[in-house]
Amino acid sequence: MNAFAFTPEQTAYAASVRKIAAEQLVDLAAAGAEGAVNRPLLKAMGSHGLLARLFPGVESGQPTRQAAATDLCLLREALATQSTEAETALALQGLGSYPVLQSGLDEQVQRWLPAVAAGDAVAAFALTEPDAGSDAAALRLAAEPDGAGWRLTGTKMWISNAPEADFYTVFARTTPDAGSRGVSAFVVPGDRAGLSGEHLDLVSPHPIGTVVFDGVRVNRDELLGEENRGFAVAMRTLDLFRPSVGAFAVGMAQAALDATVEYTASREAFGGPLIKQQTVAHTLAEMATRTEAGRLLVYAAAAAYDAGEQNLAGRAAMAKLFATETAQYVVDQAVQLHGARALRRGHLLEHLYREVRAPRIYEGASEIQRTIIARSLQPRG
Repeated sequence: MNAFAFTPEQTAYAASVRKIAAEQLVDLAAAGAEGAVNRPLLKAMGSHGLLARLFPGVESGQPTRQAAATDLCLLREALATQSTEAETALALQGLGSYPVLQSGLDEQVQRWLPAVAAGDAVAAFALTEPDAGSDAAALRLAAEPDGAGWRLTGTKMWISNAPEADFYTVFARTTPDAGSRGVSAFVVPGDRAGLSGEHLDLVSPHPIGTVVFDGVRVNRDELLGEENRGFAVAMRTLDLFRPSVGAFAVGMAQAALDATVEYTASREAFGGPLIKQQTVAHTLAEMATRTEAGRLLVYAAAAAYDAGEQNLAGRAAMAKLFATETAQYVVDQAVQLHGARALRRGHLLEHLYREVRAPRIYEGASEIQRTIIARSLQPRG
């Protein structure tokens, strides 16, 4: 892939995803209960092959163990232009499942990923805790030895798809006081004894909640990768998904830009369409330029990931940082140019205004992305 242009096949695929979303997924998203996992929506995405696209080879029983970052970004951007609910549902399936794909035993992969690809199983990525968000290495969820396995005790918070997920990728401390070197990853079925949780309400409703582990038993064959190497599992996952958060943001920015161009071209004021006013035209130009710059950063980072380049953390962080900050700017300017009508409940921009805020926080806040970028610039030695 050329990092600065899509192939005809990629362009056609993105267009097909937008068409599926507009014609089928939007209505399913609207019919779902606010803030709850929308299983009919997931099933529809599974039936159209959108979820399987996240896991190459899973449908044939021969997974490649390597997701394609560019495909993930294409999916997330295309869906976000039509339905942020569908986009988020797909992204959460990928985030919760990718650690199983990259580090799980063959039996774990076969148990969970075909069901995820079909839209029959709901996945969750359980890393954040009440006192361990940006500093993920400070997590405290205890994994205490118990025979041939462990028992998990503690709480996870701000976990997407909780408490309704069918399985959780859980990061727990197997070695006390060892920082990132004492964390292990596990795949834990959602119906395991001692596992509970509750829903959390957000400004923009999503299926998100807390997960409480009360001596939850996990077996040796539910370990993902090596013991005490789970932090690397989490970071590899985030290196893949951070650029795709940028793709989500670019999709929202594009939707806001398109709506604003259409509105300002038809809205008459001061003797002509608003778009002819220089201040409006220049604002639209700035919105379009920043959106395209964000897109280029996102797909350059994705192409680097797919090419197997090393030390990608800085590029992934740049993509997420710039694209999410840009989307906030673009949506805000779109609201400004629409005026009060954009603040009415149910307006596209009212929806995007609430949706666009969270990506600047989750999977590493903007401040954390700047720290990652700065570290990537330091000489190695």
